Amino acid sequence: MELYQDILREILARQRIEISFPDLQGVAPEKLIESASYTALRQIKEILENDTLSDADCFVRIEKIICVFERMGSRIEHRHGF
Repeated sequence: MELYQDILREILARQRIEISFPDLQGVAPEKLIESASYTALRQIKEILENDTLSDADCFVRIEKIICVFERMGSRIEHRHGF
């Protein structure tokens, strides 16, 4: 549930704010989360399939994946101190 809230908070933070969320009328929160999750999974897959990095550079891939989560507003605890 925390990941769901993180993603929804990040999506809402990018919206124009009035008393309501006028750009989101008629859009179910589940659809917003589904879209953001699919985008993140696609980015992670692209990172993992990047053959320009050697296996010795694996930590670079992990760092990029952590950044995908951070862009969505979800921190990865205890894994971003390197």
